[in-house]
Amino acid sequence: MNITLKPEQQKLIQARIESGKYSTVEEIITAALQLLEERDRKYENWIAETQPKVAMGIAELERGEGIDGEVVIAKLREKFRQMRDGETR
Repeated sequence: MNITLKPEQQKLIQARIESGKYSTVEEIITAALQLLEERDRKYENWIAETQPKVAMGIAELERGEGIDGEVVIAKLREKFRQMRDGETR
């Protein structure tokens, strides 16, 4: 497989090698691919965790158990204000 890198990508790789953290381009590519796999795995886990929560929320809304959007926004604004001002509860 042949890969053509953009000049900024080549500079990034060269800088990593010059830093001494990596010895070869192959080490850098291996590390990058491992990070890609980790990111994809975390995303898939997030999807698996989020889908049931969304389904539960939709079911609650269908039963009329929802909260008015303006109330939610007001509560969020208050929470952020408290965080910004250093208040705790």
